[in-house]
Amino acid sequence: QMQLVESGGGLVQAGGSLRLSCAVSGGTLSMYVMGWLRQAPGKEREVVAAITWSDNKIYYEESIKGRFTISRDNVRNTVYLYMNSLRPEDTAVYYCAAKPRGEASYSHWGQGTQVTVSS
Repeated sequence: QMQLVESGGGLVQAGGSLRLSCAVSGGTLSMYVMGWLRQAPGKEREVVAAITWSDNKIYYEESIKGRFTISRDNVRNTVYLYMNSLRPEDTAVYYCAAKPRGEASYSHWGQGTQVTVSS
């Protein structure tokens, strides 16, 4: 059974940076897409970035392009989300998630970590 454990959220001022980490265990990671999703109060959950474990294909949501970077460490089985130039509108609960390649929906989820950006 795949398990995902996030860390790294917190409170930061606008313009600041944070790094989120997602430690992954279980499953055959090469078969998965790893994503970072977020959900702000009153809004739907959205995918902000995703990466394929086997060949490093990357997707970014338009509003975070140039500010966020997703990467994975095959040795540590960890996925990172580096967030720079943070804005108040980036405030949300951020989730790490995984889905088998070819599947539409994420099927494995971390517990979520709060990111709050003050103006």
